[in-house]
Amino acid sequence: MTKPVAANSFGAKSTLETADGTIDYFRLSALEEAGHGEIARLPFSIRVLLESVLRNENGRDVTREDVLKLATYDPTGPERLEFPFKPARVVLQDFTGVPAVVDLAALRSAMARMGGDPQKINPQNPVDLVIDHSVQVDEYGSAAALLINAEREFERNRERYEFLRWGQQAFDNFRVVPPASGIVHQVNLEYLATVVQQAGGVAYPDSLVGTDSHTTMINGIGVVGWGVGGIEAEAAMLGQPIYMLIPEVVGFKLVGQLPEGSTATDLVLVITEMLRARGVVGKFVEYYGPGLSTMTLPDRATVANMAPEYGSTMGFFPVDDETLRYMRRTGRSEALIDLVERYHRAQGLFRTDDTADPTFVETLELDLSTVQPSLAGPKRPQDRIELRAMQSTFREALTAPAGPQGFGLDPSTLDARSDEIEFRDGSRGRLTHGDLVIAAITSCTNTSNPSVMLGAGLLARKAVAAGLSVKPQVKTSLGPGSKTVTDYLAKAGLMEPLEALGFHVVGYGCTTCIGNSGPLDDAIVGAVTGSDLVVSSVLSGNRNFEGRISPFTKANYLASPPLVVAYALAGTVDLDLTTEPLGSGADGQPVYLKDIWPSAAEIAEAMDAALDAEMFHRAYDGIESANEQWNAIPVSGGAIFDWSEDSTYIQEPPFFTDMSPEPSPIAPVEGARVLVKVGDSTTTDHISPAGAIPVDSPAGEFLIGRGVEIRDFNSFGSRRGNDRVMTRGTFGNIRLRNELAPGTEGGWTTHHPSGEVISIYDASLRYRETGTPTVVLAGVDYGMGSSRDWAAKGTYLLGVKAVIATSYERIHRSNLIGMGVLPLELADGDTLEGLGLDGSETFTIHVDDDLQPGQDVAVDYTGLDGRAGRFTVTCRIDTPIEVDYYRNGGILHTVLRALAK
Repeated sequence: MTKPVAANSFGAKSTLETADGTIDYFRLSALEEAGHGEIARLPFSIRVLLESVLRNENGRDVTREDVLKLATYDPTGPERLEFPFKPARVVLQDFTGVPAVVDLAALRSAMARMGGDPQKINPQNPVDLVIDHSVQVDEYGSAAALLINAEREFERNRERYEFLRWGQQAFDNFRVVPPASGIVHQVNLEYLATVVQQAGGVAYPDSLVGTDSHTTMINGIGVVGWGVGGIEAEAAMLGQPIYMLIPEVVGFKLVGQLPEGSTATDLVLVITEMLRARGVVGKFVEYYGPGLSTMTLPDRATVANMAPEYGSTMGFFPVDDETLRYMRRTGRSEALIDLVERYHRAQGLFRTDDTADPTFVETLELDLSTVQPSLAGPKRPQDRIELRAMQSTFREALTAPAGPQGFGLDPSTLDARSDEIEFRDGSRGRLTHGDLVIAAITSCTNTSNPSVMLGAGLLARKAVAAGLSVKPQVKTSLGPGSKTVTDYLAKAGLMEPLEALGFHVVGYGCTTCIGNSGPLDDAIVGAVTGSDLVVSSVLSGNRNFEGRISPFTKANYLASPPLVVAYALAGTVDLDLTTEPLGSGADGQPVYLKDIWPSAAEIAEAMDAALDAEMFHRAYDGIESANEQWNAIPVSGGAIFDWSEDSTYIQEPPFFTDMSPEPSPIAPVEGARVLVKVGDSTTTDHISPAGAIPVDSPAGEFLIGRGVEIRDFNSFGSRRGNDRVMTRGTFGNIRLRNELAPGTEGGWTTHHPSGEVISIYDASLRYRETGTPTVVLAGVDYGMGSSRDWAAKGTYLLGVKAVIATSYERIHRSNLIGMGVLPLELADGDTLEGLGLDGSETFTIHVDDDLQPGQDVAVDYTGLDGRAGRFTVTCRIDTPIEVDYYRNGGILHTVLRALAK
């Protein structure tokens, strides 16, 4: 497939002189000169989208009308108009990347069965897959941890890695960054991103979509990019535009600068709280104001990274002098830096302190000097807690009603303690509520930021000097986002004190934040479960949803890396670190947090001494072939993958088997039963967990039946190439509370009309046997969290035809449509409870082949007692192209039928 030639009907193509010579570009100001809008007042992020349609105009999938829609965009009240966006590239991580490559392989097999050319199934845009989600913290607290965890990673994932090696040679435009290189978003920020791309003698802004919601971290360097489901990413890989509604852009003005003692982590937790309260789902957030000039680029990346947590599509920082400084510090070439500056200045995309503020649909403002040290938890990243309120908030949460901010304990059990147990170091003690059992410096959010990582090292050095040590029940880990982190920590002399406290490097990848925290000691597990304790974790991550970090830590708190070390020293979250000591020093005197907290000047001095461009060259030069274990994996197979029935990791999914050449008309969903009914804030982790596979779950039983040893179960995330495991794991999170099975946690439901409580998977089989379609009922923010395509794929494979929710998170709504599942939204003011729906009803959903985006849809229901009624919902198929996707049964079905023709 060849790329269409740009029509250039606006005469915008021009030339730009750079240090490397002349290059073409498509000049945005040509539109304003011709009377098409006021480009200079548009948000910077909208200007980047406008450049994309201007450059890609071809009269077919990108038209002159598409350019005019964006050029005449009204920032104060944009019309709900659809336009096509063609990102420059696609980024994958391996948890989401493996199923994406599996789908591409399945598309090739389906194309061959349909008599077409399988080579048509090939990435048309550059694709980078970074293997970063497969390492687990099996070993910790020792110098051997990195080696042992790497060996276990290859043992567990050999089959997946063989498959990716096949994909590496089978597909064009597909590059793999091997294991032990770093976290995808940090690798993207430090290495993959060019800020300006060049192709065919034309310069244009770097842009991307990625199969991880935290793709938004790249917004910190001025690159437009956001997370999408694997299904949508695969369509982009195959050259399809991403059809989206022109977004509203919320301006977030920053003034002042962070005070002494506060970090970028504290800042992003404040911003997350503010934006969640305001409501920015489906919108862009763009940062502006004089405060930007006081922020380093890693600080900006920290804020941009957590856009999924505050709900927006992305959180964008324009290119400015700090962008150029960061590119120079990270070893980018002077020629590229020159091009980035000249291009952005020529396009009116370069921010300075004198730049006029763009116009936004609405604005918020934050004085950075008001930011206080904070954590977030115990179950959601938007629930910020100031450090001084941690103890009181935790104690309140213990007896608060079970839900996003409470554990529902009986007050009489607050003094519960375990029997005396022996810890890993040979000491003995008891556990109680609040005790810390995991302290992890992990995740892309913070390990990309030298200021907080060096801050953690400096705090560790002072703690060791004072004679403090980590409490014996705490599992400590350091999972750097790239090898540059250990380079600068070592150069600053800070690895030794971190290791003295047990924070040895456990791997270069996403560990605890994704649920790869590894096993806890048996004695601790026994104590926690035997006494039903609410023990805790503190991690420098971005996610703390129920069941994600560990099956045994009910309270999970996000914090800056220095605070992770501090809580590891304290050993509990049930104390006030602002007034109580961390412990006693070597002299027997109490040591307080303020005694060992590093100053901003100390951190700045360490950064100046430790960071240089050469360490980035050492980390990234030849990175694609730097892992010898990866290089030694044999490569076999041709254009068509040789599927094996014996594999427990890689199976051809059933999405395209027996697919007809033409789609069937859209028809009503009749007589549907409810499979799952859940409340507010149901996450994609609840729907499709990424962590440990429970032995007694349908997925665990399936693996045991296939001869897999329990120690080799690996995780749900690592088995996303096998639909048989993943379907059985859907709605299988151990903390899921299905209201159809009250009093249970996990993957249980009540089958109707029998009234029998059975597993959700078994219920789906019974409904399938009787030809009964199913639906899901849900509350607010259904599908929040990770951009997890298996949350939609598994829902589809369980036989769910529609979801009726109060509201949706952006990516999951798109993913449902991408799998042919109908997302319906309750009318304003309606709730499931208000409508009297308890999930025992049967439903008929009145849709037909004339379905329109956003139309009202009538739903009839009949209860077990004969009670009947009707209510109206909104069809959350938002664009005409999404109607086509739904009619075809999904995005990839649409693409396959088009290519087969």
